[in-house]
Parts: sequence; C-alpha cells; structure tokens
Amino acid sequence: MHARLVSDLQAHVRRYGWRCVCAPHRAASTEVQPLPPRAQVVICGGGIMGASVAYHLSKLGWHDVLLLEQGRLSAGSTRFCAGMVSTIKHISIETEMADYSNKLYQQLEGETGVATGYKKTGSITLAQTQDRLISLKRIVSRLRMKGIPCEIITPKHVAELHPLINIHDLVGAMYVPDDAVVSTADVTLALVNAAQQKGLKVHEHTTVNHVLVEKGHVSGVDTDRGQVECEYFVNCAGQWAYELGLSNESPVSIPLHACEHFYLLTQPLQSPLQDTTPTVVDPDGRIYIRNWQGGILSGGFEKNPKPIFTEGRNQLEIQNLHEDWDHFEPLLTALLRRMPSLEQLEILRLVNCPEAFTPDMRCVMGESPTLLHYFTLAGMNSQGCSLGGGAGKFLAEWMVYGYPLDNVWPLDIKRFGALQSSRTFLRHRVMEVMPLIYDLKVPRWDFQTGRQLRTSPLYDRLDTQGARWMEKHGFERAKYFVPPGKDLLALDQSKTFYKPDWFDIVGSEVKCCKEAVCVIDMSSFTKFEISSPGDQALETLQYLFSNDLDVPVGHIVHTGMLNEGGGYENDCSIVRINKRSFFMISPTDQQVHCWSWLREHMPSSSDLFLEDVTWKYTALNLIGPRAVDVLSELSYAPMTPEHFPSLFCKEMSVGYANGIRVMSMTHTGEPGFTLYIPIEYALHVYNELMSVGQKYGIRNAGYYALRSLRIEKFFAFWGQDLDAFTTPLECGREFRVKLDKGYDFIGREALLKQRKEGIFKRFTMFILEDHDTDLDLWPWWGEPIYRNGEHVGKTTSSAYSYTLGRHVCLGFIHSNQQPITPEFINRGEYHIDIAGQRFKAKAKLYPFSSLFTLRRRKDEMDIGF
Repeated sequence: MHARLVSDLQAHVRRYGWRCVCAPHRAASTEVQPLPPRAQVVICGGGIMGASVAYHLSKLGWHDVLLLEQGRLSAGSTRFCAGMVSTIKHISIETEMADYSNKLYQQLEGETGVATGYKKTGSITLAQTQDRLISLKRIVSRLRMKGIPCEIITPKHVAELHPLINIHDLVGAMYVPDDAVVSTADVTLALVNAAQQKGLKVHEHTTVNHVLVEKGHVSGVDTDRGQVECEYFVNCAGQWAYELGLSNESPVSIPLHACEHFYLLTQPLQSPLQDTTPTVVDPDGRIYIRNWQGGILSGGFEKNPKPIFTEGRNQLEIQNLHEDWDHFEPLLTALLRRMPSLEQLEILRLVNCPEAFTPDMRCVMGESPTLLHYFTLAGMNSQGCSLGGGAGKFLAEWMVYGYPLDNVWPLDIKRFGALQSSRTFLRHRVMEVMPLIYDLKVPRWDFQTGRQLRTSPLYDRLDTQGARWMEKHGFERAKYFVPPGKDLLALDQSKTFYKPDWFDIVGSEVKCCKEAVCVIDMSSFTKFEISSPGDQALETLQYLFSNDLDVPVGHIVHTGMLNEGGGYENDCSIVRINKRSFFMISPTDQQVHCWSWLREHMPSSSDLFLEDVTWKYTALNLIGPRAVDVLSELSYAPMTPEHFPSLFCKEMSVGYANGIRVMSMTHTGEPGFTLYIPIEYALHVYNELMSVGQKYGIRNAGYYALRSLRIEKFFAFWGQDLDAFTTPLECGREFRVKLDKGYDFIGREALLKQRKEGIFKRFTMFILEDHDTDLDLWPWWGEPIYRNGEHVGKTTSSAYSYTLGRHVCLGFIHSNQQPITPEFINRGEYHIDIAGQRFKAKAKLYPFSSLFTLRRRKDEMDIGF
C-alpha cells in the first residue's frame, strides 16, 4: 500500500509543488546597522545553541555580547528540527541538560511573551524485543535517579495512551510523562528576545570569515562587514563549525560531519490528533512519530545514511534538500507497520535537511585546547532541541566562572585529538553513528569504522594470536585473546546484558596473572616528559601536582593534577628520571586534556620543556608472580624486592635492547613490572619475553582482565571513577597528598577545608551477595545505589571478580545531611539496582587483599571480614 501512497504523493508534488511548513521568519530589517567595534563575547550562529548561550550569559551578568548569523536567526538545522524534547539519554550529563531544557522551555513563554509552542505530551519508547526492554529498564532506573517520572508499561497501556499504535509485536515500552514538543525556531527567537532585553546585539546576514588570534588568545573576529575586537568567541555554527574552526591562523579542530536527515509531514487526520498526544519512538523500527498540527511528523535514523558536504561546500542557509523517496522507503514502511491507519493519509511534504553528527554520538562543547577563550557548542547529533537549553547553560557557566559546574568531560572537545579531524574518517564514522542512535547498545560495544588508526608495533603479532580489539582515543587495545578452536565469529557477535561469551576466556587470563605471568600491551597510555636545565621542573610540578615529587631519582609517585576545587583533572604516575627530568604516565584519553592543562598552568617565561612521547614508547605490562623470573633471566640482574623495590624505575637491558625503562608497578595491584620500550625494540623485547616466559606459563592478556583485577583491588581509574569533581579525600587517597609538608599546590586550600568540614561523598566498593552470575543481568556501570532504601549514588565501574566468585561494583555514596564516615558506611544496608531489580550488596572501604590468600570456599567466605 505504501508504494501507491508514494506515487500519489509524488503526483501531488508535481501538481501543487512544495508548501512551506516551517515556522515563519520575521522579515529582515532593510536598515543595516554597523557592527560595534568591540564586544566582550562574539557568538557565531543564530540557531538554538547560539541563542541559548547568549541567553544564559545574560542571566549570569555578561551583557556585552554580539550574536552574528550569516543568514537569518534559526535558519539552519534549528529551522527544520522536529521539536521533540526528550530526557531519555544514555549518559548522565545529557540527561541533566535535557531535563533543564524541558523546564526552561516550559516557562520561557511566560518570561518573554514569545509563543514557543511548548506542549507537554509525554513520550513512549517501544520495545519489540526482550533485549530492548532490558535496555529501557536500565534507562528507567537512571532517569529515576534524576527525579524524572518514568515507568515501564505494557503494550495494552501503550494502546490506551496512543490508540493509533499497532501493538501486536511489542513486549513492552517506556513512558516518560513529562517529555514535550516545541517549535524550536520560536524557542530560539524567545531566547534571543530575552537576551536582547539585557543588552545582546544581533546582526543577521553577517558572515564570520575567521577568528583573530594574538599570543594564543582570541582577540577578535573578521567578518564580511569588518572586524570586531573581542575577548571570547563561541562557535555555534552547527554544520559549518568544522570549516570555521579550521579557518583561523591557529586552527581549532571540531570533529563533526553533516548527514541528510529525513522526516515527513502529513495533512491532519480525519479525527485530528490532540496536542497532548504522546510522541512515539520505535527504535527497533528506527522511527519517531509526533503530532503535527493534527497530523503526523515522522522521521528516523536509517541504516544507510547519506553524508553530505564532505568537500566542505554547503549552503549559506539550509534549504530543503532533494527529496529521496527510495531512500526514505524503509522508514515509511516501518511507519505504516506501526500506524496502519495512515495508509490513506495525504502526505504534505518530505523534509530533507543536514544534521551534524560527531564521532562518538555526543556533542562537542568547551574551550579549545589550542586557542584560549575559543569555545565551541556544536554537533548535536539530532538532539539540539532536547539539549539546547541545558548545553547553553553549562557552556555559559564555563565561560563566566572559568570552569564547568558539572562533569562535562563526556562532551568536552578535549576528548578528541587532531586524529579525529580527517574528513575521510568523519565521513565514514558518521555513517556508523547515525544508525547507532537507535541501535541497541549493549555494554562494551565498539565502533567499527575509523579503526586501526593508532596501533602498537605489536598489533599484527597480537592479532595473529587471537587478539580481539577495542578502541580508545583512536588507539587499538586488546580486550582478550581467543584461544585456538573457538568460534571467533560467534564470539564477536555475542551481545548481551547477561553473562558474556568471553567470561571463561577472561577468567583464564586473570588466573594466569595471579598464578604465572601475563603480558598486556598498554602502549596507548599517554606519556609526557617534563624537564628543565635547572630546578624549574621540580618547582613547577610541585605546584601542579598534589603529591610530593621531591623524591630520589628512580622513584615512582602516584599523584593527581588537581583543580582549584581539589578535583582530579588528571590521575597519573610520575617517575623522576634524573634530578631535572620527569616521566609522566596518564590515561589514554587524557592526551589532549592533560597537555592543554600543563601548557596553560606552566610559567610562560620558564625554561621548562614539555614533550609528548606517547609515540616513542611501547609499554608492556608483565603481570604475575613469575614476572620476576622472566625479567631476571632476560636482564641478568636481580629483580627481587630487595634489589628492585615497589614503585621503582630502572633503565635496563632486556635481551639485546638497551634503554628499557622497567617499573615495578602493574596498575592492577598484582606483582610484576611495566616495561617502557623504545618502539624500535618493541618486537624484539616482546619476542624475548614470550620465548623465555614459556617455561613459566606466560600468555597474552587483555584489558578486560586488567579491569577485573583493578576493580577487585579497589583501584579507581580517571574517566571512569574519578573526575574533576572528585577529590583525593573522597576516594581514600589522602595519603597521596602533601597537605602537611608545607608545599603549596593547586587545590590545597579546598582540600584543607574539606578535611576540616568532612566529606559528603565517598568512593566505595560493593560486593553483590545474592546475584547469580549465570542467570541474572550483570551490572556494568551507572546502576543506582540504595542505602536503607534511599537512593545515595550510582556505580562507576563493575566487573566480575574471579577471585571472589562474585561481582564487584565501585561507586560513590552521597550524603546531603551529614559527613560520610566509615561508621556511616558500615551502618547502611545496600542494594544495587540492575534494570529495576535490586540486589543486596556489602559495602567496603578497602580491598579484599587479606581475603585473597585464604582460599575459602565461596559459600564460607565472610565478606564482612
């Protein structure tokens, strides 16, 4: 039936042409006002993002703001936005932004007098499979943590809420009653109107050519109507943000790429839909549906998206692109399957407009790592309406206060490097990203495009030995190694919320780490060298880092790089190579952020030398009790603790290779060493380790084994457990801080205050007590934590402990009323919520190292010991 419907529509188009269905634009003034000579802030882009930033800056007291738009306000992607405001997001910060946006839009018309079309409709997300329903249950648990009303409902309830929905193939759904719809163009005009009342100046039909730079700092903008001096620049140029970023004398990399996005509009139904009819998302059918003027607006995210403007040529203002009914046909089929009564409904228009997508499905925001006071807010992945209000608020706060007021790291532009800016990479990646928006995302899924971009010298060797790969910051890292004879295809395609197929493989790697010796290639870790001709390196690093680095040559110091609030900007290990040189090891995805932070805080006039040496060294982690035997045999040097104490570094020969930095640490708590090997020696050293290690039972291991080991030892990792709002005192690391040694360092005053007043959140280990590993859903991360029946936090990391035979979760307990003490932790009764089912858990503030040697049977082990 839908084929006839399409032909009918095409005949209609040929006869009547397209009718404009977008929000009307006010006519541009015929009187062109001159640009002001200067402004404190210049914002490029008059869509909802630029308008939101301007609005929130005005709320925070910054009124000298100039908004420049190359066409007309809201004439870009904002004009064609479907206008759905949804709080259903997969990461916490996006949920907070969407929830704030919803509340802002609800009161905006009353504040400004500008109609925004806000209607609270609620939303229904459908599940056609049990795995999809599990995914929705996990989202419900997380939304409830944020106080957002939501519930899992039956197919029958779906039919009651939306009688046009075909429910025959549904197993359930999620209902969020407070979700809404708006006219995004009108919201934009309302935000601009409010900001203009407080001093915002708006100039349409003004193109920004490039940003002016002076001494690494924004100094102004050059436009087609002249130059304007400014202190801050905000790139809210949407799909044009990439080209605008590269146009500067000091280029700013903003990785995003446009794809065509389609939705259709219909005439009103015979019985028009009510304004409050819930929006419907059918992710298994890849479509969304909302009421539009009594009819239907429906689009989706197809499996075969169409990238556009790869060559950089695009329109001044976004117009409706060429209709492509053949391309839209699968989505139309899904729509008619979900709402069969629409078959005879007249279609008014098929809208095709560009949307900007990013390499990881998350927007790009924050200050450029290469150009001070250059901020970006772009790449919304078709979520601009939902995130616009909150994203503008968070960015405005970042600009005014100098730092964000919440953990925005998942969205920070510094999570990307120049390697993600290749046009070819972006084109291929967004073709994967767009379908992923509605794909079922099971734990630990990996992108398939843009792979093998950064590899260790050992990549091919490990690949032939069964390595299965994941990607971090573009770097290939082995997850685990499939033994010969395993069904590799089945293992790679196994996606589940339950016990995974790699369970036994990782278990055997963990066992080898504990009983023999394993090798893990950890070359992806970020590595810097900081040196100076005099004592400047030590003096500067003592101020930038929280632990005491004035240690003897060869000693390793675990330390943090804190902000003024005492939170972790970075968690790292530093080796004193000699009196004037230090070697710094940081998480893989800290490469850009850490470099930027160090450059910003180092004295500009000093003789300090900072070098990124990540590419110079291959890192091999040799883990296990027999590691000492392997290295002793290869180096002809004693490696026992008496000769090679813990947290010590020596430059040694291993096999024929000289200059190997051997460190007595493994990042897991297990005995062993990490070898930092000049890349030209990497293959030789690896071959020697594997050859000599055969007699000691050596084997390869991957990051899944590392994760299990570090979590059961209660090791926190930055980016997973720690962030810029977590202090050392809150995660039991006060012993890594030189508070009482008389040194000043960034964050010291905040930590002294916190030590005096007490902490109100605490990093805690949880062991699930009534959880069946084989039958129950697994915890992965982000699960709510309940204490005495009240929500107190969420998990940040989870793994199965092969030593304890139980799942271990790490996470934070929060308290608003009293400081958290060990007694507070011990008095509670705890549960972890996994997709709506609560499992009893035992809370601990220290690892189970004493239990690991007892070899008790699982049912006899006293977890409370």
